[in-house]
Amino acid sequence: MIGTGSSFTSRRRPRLGTLALIALLHVLAIYGLAKAFAPDFTGSVERQVVEAVTVTITAPPEETPEPPAEPDAGASGEEGREAVPREIAAPEPPIPVPRPSPAPRASSTGTADTSGASESGAGTGAGGAGSGTGSGQGGSGQGGGAVTKPEHIAGSIDDASDYPVPEGGRAARRGTEVIVRVIVGVDGRASNCTVYRPSPDPEADRITCRLVVERLRFRPATDAQGNPVPAPFYWRQRWF
Repeated sequence: MIGTGSSFTSRRRPRLGTLALIALLHVLAIYGLAKAFAPDFTGSVERQVVEAVTVTITAPPEETPEPPAEPDAGASGEEGREAVPREIAAPEPPIPVPRPSPAPRASSTGTADTSGASESGAGTGAGGAGSGTGSGQGGSGQGGGAVTKPEHIAGSIDDASDYPVPEGGRAARRGTEVIVRVIVGVDGRASNCTVYRPSPDPEADRITCRLVVERLRFRPATDAQGNPVPAPFYWRQRWF
């Protein structure tokens, strides 16, 4: 038997995710239209939604640090041992040994000028006021010191006629000089002539010494009592 069959059409049910998406699109479309035509209304709605979902975070209270504890004065320590001073022995100071004082020089007598202790004595060469032949200024001997100097009183030397002409003519000697030393005796005559400061011409120096002894006369030197005494005299001869 052949029978006639009927066909069934089956429909699928939409999923939840698709429905949610469609609903979200409609909400966004409505929000967009409201944003465009009523901006004040949408702004107030946004503020209410933000305030509804605003989460207030409360910060924990700050901990106040405790002030540091004052240091404890502490208890007194144990008593220390009693200090015992150490014995100190001072060294004995050395005893100074006195040095023997030198014995004073004993005076003596004698005939030499160095044997007596006093300045004036009877020796032949004593200084001071001795009575020997070689005594000082106050003695009665012949060795008394001169107080005045010898003085030239007579005689002369011609620098031209008394000297021979040197080699090279008199101009070679012109402007030079010689100084001689003599001893003027109590008679006023010179002796013991020596050249004290020579000139460039030794022959002229020797002639000067001879002429001073032969020609020149002097007033002798005197001592403190006015007695004539021998004394040195320096003669300068210049050639012009």
